[in-house]
Amino acid sequence: MDLSNLQPAFGSTKNRKRLGRGHGSGTGKTAGKGHKGQKARSGGSIKAGFEGGQMPLQRRLPKRGFTPLSKKVYSLVNLRDLDVFEAGSVVDLAAFGKAGLVKEVLDGIKVLGDGELTKALTVQAHKFSKSAQEKIEAAGGKVEVL
Repeated sequence: MDLSNLQPAFGSTKNRKRLGRGHGSGTGKTAGKGHKGQKARSGGSIKAGFEGGQMPLQRRLPKRGFTPLSKKVYSLVNLRDLDVFEAGSVVDLAAFGKAGLVKEVLDGIKVLGDGELTKALTVQAHKFSKSAQEKIEAAGGKVEVL
């Protein structure tokens, strides 16, 4: 065996369909395009969403809302998740990542007040809800806004 007699495995390749090569081929005469009409012409096709000239659906529906360019998206952490840290420790961005509480920091981290905090922690984040701030300080901890 050498390079000159290599062949692809049987059934792994397919011959291309030769259109318009006589009626014996099964795709002669109109070459599988049917009779006349826009789709039978060369270069003739209709765009997706074209509705025969009537106003298309996406133009009939009203526009609504917009996406502000200045919107910030925060990674959210609840107070009940902070119980994994030891009392008196400083919880910063690296600690959030190491504990697996935040997969990726988007525009910052926001701490929400869902759950209770039983330990005094110094929590550093970009934003805090009012209830989270109150609960952290009530437990003897500190809030530091980055």
